[in-house]
Amino acid sequence: MSENGCMSVRALIFDFGGVIVRTEDQTGRLRAAARLGVAPEELYHEVFDSPVAALATIGQAPAEAVWAYVAERFRLDAAGLAALRADFWAGDRRDDALVAFIRSLRPAFRTGILSNAWSDGRAIIAGHFGLQDVVDDIVISAEVGIAKPDARIFALAAARLGVAPGEDLATATLAREADAVYLVIRPGQTGRRAASRVVESFRQQGGRVAGCIVAAPRA
Repeated sequence: MSENGCMSVRALIFDFGGVIVRTEDQTGRLRAAARLGVAPEELYHEVFDSPVAALATIGQAPAEAVWAYVAERFRLDAAGLAALRADFWAGDRRDDALVAFIRSLRPAFRTGILSNAWSDGRAIIAGHFGLQDVVDDIVISAEVGIAKPDARIFALAAARLGVAPGEDLATATLAREADAVYLVIRPGQTGRRAASRVVESFRQQGGRVAGCIVAAPRA
C-alpha cells in the first residue's frame, strides 16, 4: 500500500479550474471589483455562487444567464459587462508543465478531466485552452446534470474511463476535496511502486494528490 492508500493505478482524473488552469494574476479581478465599488470577494461570489450560477453548473441555465444576472446586479450595459468579463478571466493561465505531464501518462494510464463548469465549459476547456486531445475524456457538470461534490459525478467519470468505483465512502471522501487530483485505482498485488512513482512524479510537478478511489475493472 502506498502512503496515499493507492495500489495499482489505472486512471487519473484531473480537475480543471485551480489545477490545470489557475488564476495566477488577480490584477484584472481587482480592477473590475474596484470599478464596481465592491470587494473582490463579493464579485467572485456574484459570478460563481449566485442561484443562477448554481443552476448553470448543473445545466439548468445557460452560461449567458449567469452574466445577465451579473450585469443586472451591477447595472452594467453591454460594454461594461464585456469589460468585466475580460478582466475577470484575464489572469487565468494554463499550466503547460502539468499538461505535458498529463500527456506523458498516456497510453499507460487512462486520463480525464472532471469540472464543475457551465454550458460553455467544453468550448473553454477543449477549445480555448486546447485540452481536447490531452486526455481520454472530459466530464462537464452542466452536460451531465450533476456537479461536485455529488459522488455520482465521480462514479460517472470513472465509468467513462472504464473503471467503476467500488467503495462509495472513498468516492464521497474525495468528492469533498476541491481543486485536486483524483486517482482512480483498482486493487492489486504488484502495483505499489507504479502508484508511488505516479504520485511522486506529480508532486514534483507541484501538484496535490487528494487521495484514491478504490475501484474494480469494468466487467
